[in-house]
Amino acid sequence: MSDEPEGIREGVEGSKGDPRLLLLLNAVLSAWFAWTVSWGLDMLDIASLTTTNVGALALIIFVLTYVLVLR
Repeated sequence: MSDEPEGIREGVEGSKGDPRLLLLLNAVLSAWFAWTVSWGLDMLDIASLTTTNVGALALIIFVLTYVLVLR
């Protein structure tokens, strides 16, 4: 037994966090990234900046992130 307290690494590795917060962060960051990409494509006249395009891209990014990282 050691008298030293656990370091930050052990604390971070041992904590799973609140899954609701992870999902909320994923949704917010996916929406922000989708808006940024849609805005850039609109500036290049490749696609229009509409809520449908942003929403569809955000949903795709959200699902991909969820499947690849969180599960």
